[in-house]
Amino acid sequence: MLHTPLYPQHLALKCRLIPFGEWEMPLHYGSQLEEHHAVRTQAGLFDVSHMMITDLFGKDSEAFLRHLLANDVAKLKPGQALYTCLLNDKAGILDDAIVYFLDDNNYRLISNAGTRNKIQAWLQSQQHTYAVSLQTRHDLAILALQGPASFSLLQSMGLSSLTPETLPSFHVAPFQSGLMARTGYTGELGVEFMLPFAQAHALWEQFIQRGIQPCGLGARDTLRLEMGYSLYGQDMDETTTPFESNLTWTVSLTPDRSFIGKEALEKQRQAGVPRKLIGLILQEQGIPRAHYPVFLGEEKVGEVTSGTFSPSLNKGIALARVDTALTPDNTSLPYAIKIREQAFPATRFRPPFYRSTGVIK
Repeated sequence: MLHTPLYPQHLALKCRLIPFGEWEMPLHYGSQLEEHHAVRTQAGLFDVSHMMITDLFGKDSEAFLRHLLANDVAKLKPGQALYTCLLNDKAGILDDAIVYFLDDNNYRLISNAGTRNKIQAWLQSQQHTYAVSLQTRHDLAILALQGPASFSLLQSMGLSSLTPETLPSFHVAPFQSGLMARTGYTGELGVEFMLPFAQAHALWEQFIQRGIQPCGLGARDTLRLEMGYSLYGQDMDETTTPFESNLTWTVSLTPDRSFIGKEALEKQRQAGVPRKLIGLILQEQGIPRAHYPVFLGEEKVGEVTSGTFSPSLNKGIALARVDTALTPDNTSLPYAIKIREQAFPATRFRPPFYRSTGVIK
């Protein structure tokens, strides 16, 4: 199993470790529920160093990424970032990623740990006609500080004078010998640090000594699902397009640019999307899980892709991929999720299920 540079720190905190792809990662440090609520109310600290960082540089970097990504990096100014998908020729999603425009001809792409080998090979297979160099940054760790108190904590600890106004969402700024980005996977105010190992170790210890709650994959999953954020390998994969995965907003179909998968997306837009991803909230106590069947009336219309118990709502919530033709928006028929042969009534709901303003839907 692979380990992040902070593995000794996780062992010292007596976390529960689980296999996650090729990695051994913290599931929780004692209470997943406490970790979830810490992020929603104060702040939590995640080690996400298993993610793959790829730096791209060279005179064709922008052209290369405009060909490769469904979203358009031409929108970006230095210091800005965007969320995007990498597609195959059929518009199936190879991975989702965040791309940062650092400065002239210099970009950073952060993609998922589970697709590391596939995406590395994909990038290399596409670069031969472009003057662009790729560097996988094995020397960097990634820490995520997430929660409404994150910026005030950084200021009180003398680590940064930036505020949410001076570092808006999807912007990046220098931090020590690395970068601090206003990104995250929780829906809360927060930042992610990309740092050399030694600085990441020191920063982790500073946060822990300050009493900030370390958080594992369990809380990361409930937090992201409350926001309706998709997880690669569950809510999207190579068999689904962005249009089928609530990711239409990440696609730029402007006529001045061609990219891998564009033709297939245009055909699907014209023909209509056969499947869609919807949100469901259980009306009774129960926990939906991936692959549980979804019914509308007496007819099976799809299945759960991600499901969990929401600590913020105290209810079961799910994302489900359903047949578009069988699930009209104006139907009066009731939804249900079948859990161990019992049908649990569910309400269709457009995510996010939870809003970080404190208003629970």
